[in-house]
Amino acid sequence: MNSPASGKRFMSDINVTPFVDVMLVLLIIFMVTAPMMMQGVEVNLPQTIAKSIKTSEEPLVLSINNKKEIFLERTRIEPSELENKVRTIFKYRKGKDVLLRADKDVPYGFVIEVIASVKRAGIDKLGMVTEPIE
Repeated sequence: MNSPASGKRFMSDINVTPFVDVMLVLLIIFMVTAPMMMQGVEVNLPQTIAKSIKTSEEPLVLSINNKKEIFLERTRIEPSELENKVRTIFKYRKGKDVLLRADKDVPYGFVIEVIASVKRAGIDKLGMVTEPIE
C-alpha cells in the first residue's frame, strides 16, 4: 500500500472503455438476431395488389392456418371462444383494429364465420393481410 509520504495517490477515475466494448457487442448481437424473430403463425397468404393500412396502435393479429386453427397472435384458441376473447382484449383499448391473416387454402365460409365472430365482438376495423404479387 502506498503511504501518503511517498507522494503517490490512488486513481479514483472509472475506466469506461470495457463498458463501452460490452455495450457495442450487445448492440451488434441484438441487431443480428432481431430480424430472425418472426411474429405470428406461418400461413400461405393469397397474393393481390392492395394499399397498406395505417393504424395508430399496434393491431391484434388473428391468423387462420390451413388446418382451420385460429390463433390470436401466437396463442391457439377455439372458434367458440373467439368472440369472448376478442371482446375481453379490446375492452380497454381505444383503437379496435384487427388484422386477419388467413391461409389461401382455408374455405371462404370458415373465414366469413371468423369475421362475423370478430364483428360481433365490437371490432370497428378488420383488415385482411395479403402478399404482393411478384
